[in-house]
Amino acid sequence: MQFFIGDKWMKNGLLRSPKLQEGDLVRLVSPASYPPKSDISTTINLLESWGLRCDTGNHILDECGYMAGSDTDRLEDLNGAFRDPEVRAIITTTGGAGAYRIADDIDFSSVRSDPKPLIGFSDITNLHLVLQKHCKLGGIHGCPWGNKARRSIKQLLMSTDSITLHSDPDAVSASVQFAGKAQGHLIGGNLQALANAVGVRMPIMKGAILFLEYHRAGLGTADRYLTQLLRSGALNEVVGVVLGSFECYRDYIDRGWGITDVLNDRLASLNVPVLGGIYAGHDLTDENGDTDQYAVPLGAQAILDVCEGSLTVESIMA
Repeated sequence: MQFFIGDKWMKNGLLRSPKLQEGDLVRLVSPASYPPKSDISTTINLLESWGLRCDTGNHILDECGYMAGSDTDRLEDLNGAFRDPEVRAIITTTGGAGAYRIADDIDFSSVRSDPKPLIGFSDITNLHLVLQKHCKLGGIHGCPWGNKARRSIKQLLMSTDSITLHSDPDAVSASVQFAGKAQGHLIGGNLQALANAVGVRMPIMKGAILFLEYHRAGLGTADRYLTQLLRSGALNEVVGVVLGSFECYRDYIDRGWGITDVLNDRLASLNVPVLGGIYAGHDLTDENGDTDQYAVPLGAQAILDVCEGSLTVESIMA
């Protein structure tokens, strides 16, 4: 197998990975919490149906409290995948907790010399952020659960086509809209992970479109995280905001306010276009009530059009 390395994969400020082809190897790792054993076989079967090969890290099902083994072992599996030239993409088995403990010790030199996409969300946002900060590596926010998720991940891994997502008017965050159009690289993910990244692993956000989603109740908590991002200055030069799922707050009211009141109040000070209702993140289900979401490419150039209710993102693959 031949592939370019290093800055030969750089384009428009993004370190891109070679798109996957049939026969390529994907590795499953658990850098945060551990998954049910049944999830592993389900994911392997899916990848093999796409014509890909799949293997797993050595510690994928280890248990150490709420984490998949020790920090050393989880980091060893993650770095092993980045260092292995045969591995062409890395899928994290679940989020949970623990990725933040190893994120800053990734072998960034190996990542830059042989780029490959990392797929995951929730606590995995910590890894996406640090890989953006140190390597400008494109990643994928999402997981292979649900029909929309599987279709979009396959497209993002095995083609160089852009993806367009539209605001769902029934989504909790859909009513948060500030008119306008913006273009910039898409960075973000889980709100809590972003707030906790300030001063540690927050990439430069100048010219970025910020993507946010969240999954825990308590309006004060969401308010605190948004305020931390704003007061830190991390968002001073973002050019737009995209809101994914805040479905955990559906019908949740605290002394007259709901989550849209908090989002409107906090995000208004940015004076940038804001589009809510993107079908990505936690707590989303399809028409049958099964877990689903669209996968979102991170790091690539995106166009946000509030009037059209759309977000179009370039491919992270080359």
